Amino acid sequence: MTTNAIPMSQSRTVQTRLVLPPDTNNHNSIFGGRVLAYIDEIAAITAMKHAKGHVVTASIDSVDFLSAAHVGDILEIESIVSSTGRSSMEVYVRVISRNIETGEEKLTTESFVTMVAVDDDGKPKAVPAIFPETDAEKRLFETGPARREHRKQKRALAH
Repeated sequence: MTTNAIPMSQSRTVQTRLVLPPDTNNHNSIFGGRVLAYIDEIAAITAMKHAKGHVVTASIDSVDFLSAAHVGDILEIESIVSSTGRSSMEVYVRVISRNIETGEEKLTTESFVTMVAVDDDGKPKAVPAIFPETDAEKRLFETGPARREHRKQKRALAH
C-alpha cells in the first residue's frame, strides 16, 4: 500500500432508477443501450470522486447482461474504483433489479469500465492508488492486474 492510497470505499456510488415504458423494448424489458448509458454515467461519477477532477471514458471493457429488468422494476446501480494505474481507473459497476410487487432481486448486469483522469487541457493526470477493506473489495482488487493484462493483450492484437 502506497502512502497516498485511499480506501476503495471512498469512490463507492449508488444510483436508483425506475424502469419506465420509454426505456423499454417490445418485450417490456429495458434497452441494453439504456443500461450502458447508466453504467457509463455512474462510472464517470465514481472516477471523478476518486480523481477529484475530470475524467474521460477510455473503454467499456466488459458488459455482461445476466437477466432482464422490466417496466416498473427498480434498478440499483452501484460502482466502485476497483483498480488504478498512473492516470487510469478501472471501475466495477453492477446493476440489481428489484420487482417492487414481489420483492425479488436479481443481478441484471455487471461491467468493468476504464476511465482516465484528465487535467484542464485534456492531458492525463495522476490519480491516487487504492486499497481494499472488505472481502468483496479484496476480490476485485486482487483480480485487477489480470484484467489489466487482458486489456493490454486486446490492445496489442488490435494493432
